[in-house]
Amino acid sequence: MLNVTVGLSNVTDLALRISAIGAVVAVAAAIAWRRRRAPAAPTQPRGAVPAQLNRADFDQPATPWLVVAFTSATCVTCADIARKAGVLASRDVAVQEVEFAGHRALHDRYRIDAVPTLVIADSRGVVQFGHLGPLSATDLWAAMARCRDPQLLQGECTAPTV
Repeated sequence: MLNVTVGLSNVTDLALRISAIGAVVAVAAAIAWRRRRAPAAPTQPRGAVPAQLNRADFDQPATPWLVVAFTSATCVTCADIARKAGVLASRDVAVQEVEFAGHRALHDRYRIDAVPTLVIADSRGVVQFGHLGPLSATDLWAAMARCRDPQLLQGECTAPTV
């Protein structure tokens, strides 16, 4: 009779172990499924302009070009950059000001830690030009012209400045 009790104990112990393993697998699967639901922002180094944007995060994602001015309402230079960028708006160029208080989630997502930060991104969201700080209208408009020039090889308008 002792053998039957030892046998039942082993079966019970095995069942508990299988249940525990099943619970761990279920929790891991739930965590993996939850992480897949929301795409992560492209990684960005600190103190630099973003290298990649998710065009769906911004207005008019179907336009060939996107100019984004990351600004703050308390920054005088930011208003100047936003005004200069606004002139670039056209059928092929979407321009969006992303003010810190109104769009903090985008500032956080792209790790914008200095304003003004201005970027020009292509249709895939690849940043072709980026600049931190004040920028003359001539330099901004020339950068946009270089990016849109079909004679230049891809990447030749890439001239991020700080």
